[in-house]
Amino acid sequence: MNLILMGLPGAGKGTQAERIVEKYEVPHISTGDMFRAAIKGETELGLKAKSFMDAGELVPDEVTIGIVRERLSKADCEKGFLLDGFPRTVAQAEALEDMLASMERKLDYVLNIDVPEQLLMDRLTGRRVSPTSGKTYHMIYNPPKVEGKCDVDGGELIQRDDDKPETVKKRLEVNQQQAQPLIDFYTEKGYLRTIDGDQDINKVFEDLDELLKGLNA
Repeated sequence: MNLILMGLPGAGKGTQAERIVEKYEVPHISTGDMFRAAIKGETELGLKAKSFMDAGELVPDEVTIGIVRERLSKADCEKGFLLDGFPRTVAQAEALEDMLASMERKLDYVLNIDVPEQLLMDRLTGRRVSPTSGKTYHMIYNPPKVEGKCDVDGGELIQRDDDKPETVKKRLEVNQQQAQPLIDFYTEKGYLRTIDGDQDINKVFEDLDELLKGLNA
């Protein structure tokens, strides 16, 4: 099964990716992992990517696409793959289509975990951290015993700047703007399957699993 996983920050992609990988034994391929492996392996494309990253520049599409091709050609991808973080643009999506066609493969599904914005805001702005103990809490899902105080040392909990509502809202807007053209592209191609992420995580996986079981039938 050849899959792409999509979803805004806070949608629970990481949790669902772990479960898909565990049940269906396909590799979870994230852009970051691919780049790190290519750079560590000092492949030609990895070294090219590193030169752009070291200069603080975006890695060009042709380098990124080349690294994806190298990764999908490895033996562990023979049964399929779960791509996460690629493609990010329609140009990359078109290049992926061409690449898979040249490998005599095609996508099965693009899985989009959809969660209402307010719920994402609650999930992403609820984190609090103890600067002294380093322990992390969530005001809804994992609150401290005493509000605003660390269970370990009783110190005041803080909200990091990147967890503040204005920062999170902007991040979600930017991600949604990037994702929408891809959603439109894959809807037109007939690959997109939207999963309701506003449910218990076990139910989200049940819905994903119901789709994926059909591919193994």
